[in-house]
Amino acid sequence: MPTNVNPTVRRRRLGQELRRLRELKGMTAEEVAERLLVSQSKISRLENGRRSISQRDVRDLCGVYEVEDHRVVDSLMQMAKDSRQQGWWHAFGDIPYSVYIGLETDAESLRVYEPQVLPGLLQTRSYAEALISGALPEAPPSDIDKRVNVRLRRQERVSSPDNPLRLWAVIDESALRRQVGDKQVMTEQLEHLIEQSQLPHVTVQVLPFEMGAHPGINGQYAILEFPDAADSSVVYIEGVTSDLYLEKANDVQRYSVMYEHLRAQALNADQTREFIGGIIKGYTG
Repeated sequence: MPTNVNPTVRRRRLGQELRRLRELKGMTAEEVAERLLVSQSKISRLENGRRSISQRDVRDLCGVYEVEDHRVVDSLMQMAKDSRQQGWWHAFGDIPYSVYIGLETDAESLRVYEPQVLPGLLQTRSYAEALISGALPEAPPSDIDKRVNVRLRRQERVSSPDNPLRLWAVIDESALRRQVGDKQVMTEQLEHLIEQSQLPHVTVQVLPFEMGAHPGINGQYAILEFPDAADSSVVYIEGVTSDLYLEKANDVQRYSVMYEHLRAQALNADQTREFIGGIIKGYTG
């Protein structure tokens, strides 16, 4: 395992390996939980990488699975130790979507559909400030500032000269029409969106109102893909109080097919830039 893999991904890989060992043993998560006198939900969270895992947890699980190769046990123990290290986002304190940030940081490509607002990775500071302030009217200024700074830090993956994130964004027309902040904020934001869309690794498409009903009608989602074949793709669906992560192959395939339909129905990249330019004229004219 390379030393630069972030803790979120380490937890995920460790969980996958522990699940594999359990299945080789022919045991259910419920049976393991009973043996260790813990809840079944704890075993599930350890296996899906959503919970920090201690070296003691690994030792106990390896004991239940009767893993006799000490090299395997030592390797898993080291992964557990490394997975408890902190990623860059921990410096900002408690971030509600820290699991997603960890995945995004290590992703090779991201496909996102946004029906209401512009993608966070393509937002200007002014737009992000106005958006987060409106979405969290009771949040203190310090919390707003923290969330904005985290969002801007995430954008470094898009501008990275060595390993840029391949980003494909399908945006509903309503996200472009919704005025966030004043007209100057929107003008700067839409000009920035056009500028970013011209990067070779960024594709932006607008889904106009005239397309009517479409596969993304139920809301926002993102599909993350990773450079290591051992890391399965993840569908991320953002929620108000909790987020949903789908990793089963059938679920990922279903959302991927939906995304291909969205791409086909949306304006192409050149048409999108022309479309956005027309909206900018409405703000400046």
